[in-house]
Amino acid sequence: MAQGSTVFRIDVELSNVDAGVYETLELRTALHPSEDTTRLVARVLAQCLAYEDGITVGRGLSEADDPALFVKDGAGNIAHWIDVGYPSAERLHRASKAASKVTVLCHKAPDGLVRIREKRRIHNVDQIVVFLISPALVQSLADSLERGNQWNVVRTGEDLLVTVGDALYSGACIETTLANL
Repeated sequence: MAQGSTVFRIDVELSNVDAGVYETLELRTALHPSEDTTRLVARVLAQCLAYEDGITVGRGLSEADDPALFVKDGAGNIAHWIDVGYPSAERLHRASKAASKVTVLCHKAPDGLVRIREKRRIHNVDQIVVFLISPALVQSLADSLERGNQWNVVRTGEDLLVTVGDALYSGACIETTLANL
């Protein structure tokens, strides 16, 4: 029998100072049996850092052609494609042709994205936004993860601060483009 997903509740007070976004988010996020908690945390941080009205969670790992997160325009087309980790060059090429905005949150060493970028030509590579998040921050948050969570997420400049209960976690959050890695 296949193992089911585990659902985590993460209530977030979001203050993305640079983007002027101040929101309260009630997130219900499923951990797919084939992923680890660091990827789940990266997806939640991507939802916070790329937040805009209408942001929606994709169908996940079970649907390879879906982004991790997306925003649709008034006509129902994907306007903002948001991915996590090391999406393939083909996936990024397809995403940048399908959506007017593409964002990748990388919670690992950026050299993997550089190799992907060099693998083949990617449409609008200079317009694909990349958030480089401290792997140690993501791991610390994954280690603290419980089924019910309350986070206070603050981004200012290249600093990302996440308060979970009495614990404060911090790390770098560098915004660049895929072309500039």
